[in-house]
Parts: sequence; structure tokens; C-alpha cells
Amino acid sequence: MNNVNIGERISQIRQSKGISIRELAKQANVTPSLLSQIERGLANPSVNSLKSVATALNTPLFTFFTSEVIKEDLIVRSKQRKKVILPGSENVEYEVLAPDNSDNLEFAIMNLLPQSSSCNEHIFHNGNEIAYILEGEVNLYLDDEKFTLFKGDSVKVPAGVKHRWENSSDGVAKVIFAVIL
Repeated sequence: MNNVNIGERISQIRQSKGISIRELAKQANVTPSLLSQIERGLANPSVNSLKSVATALNTPLFTFFTSEVIKEDLIVRSKQRKKVILPGSENVEYEVLAPDNSDNLEFAIMNLLPQSSSCNEHIFHNGNEIAYILEGEVNLYLDDEKFTLFKGDSVKVPAGVKHRWENSSDGVAKVIFAVIL
């Protein structure tokens, strides 16, 4: 995890909003001297001071603890996708579409080989899943019910619902899905 300089983040946000140190200090009910020291990393702010500064900047408190986003890191090139094959599921390959897994979001393409299933037993997860059939046709088992989905169909699998994907055709099926945890 990268170290985050809270004072630097406050300074960046303050400057992006065109607010002077004196103006922010007045709005946050802290001294300009203290705010200057915090921004330069010479003083550690109290939680109450941080809350006051966040309120004055109209910024969520957690913003001070996040580092600046490197835009290039948000892109996943098609040839650089991570590919995952789970043990015991050699007929299923997942291509990870999200640049990282730090968010509460899983986003991937499931490539399901002909005459295969995503797993032997129905699975469930704590988040909602949204899926869209990119290619082929699949059977989706939701609890004890079977639904056949075709290219262009989509489905929401609510959290906690046991499910399993099956490709009973002679071609590869591709399903793009997102799980929001």
C-alpha cells in the first residue's frame, strides 16, 4: 500500500478549489499556522481538525487518505488481461477486466468451453451479479430452476442465490459479468 501524505492531499484539494490557506483555516476553525504546518507535513492533525477541514472543503474525509489516481493504471489492455483458471474447473477461463481488485467490484469475462459447467456444485456469493451473454448460449441454474440464455440476454443474480453456469452447446460461450460485493 502506498503511503499517503494527508497534508499534501489537503493542499492539492484546497488549491484545486482556489481557496487560500487563510480562507480555509477560517472556514475550518483552525489557525492558518496549524493548517500550513499540516500541509507541509510538520504537524499531525487531530481527527476533529480533519473533519473540520473536510467539511470546509466540501470533501469526504476519506479523500485525504487516498492517493492520486494514475490514469494509465485505470486501463486494462485486451492483451494484458489476467487470465484465471480455478483448480478443478479447467473448462472455464476467466479474463479479469478490472484493473485491480481493491474496489468492491469483480468484473470479468467467463469463457465456458463446450459441454462444460462453471462448477460442479451451485455456488453463491455475498454480492449481486449482473451478467450478459456475449457469445453462444448457456443454461443458468438459479437454485433449482434452469433458464436458457442466448447471445444478448442479461440477468441479475441476487446475493445469496445459489447458481451455476452450463454450456451444453458445441461452441464456446462467453459471459461478461460484474459482481458488486
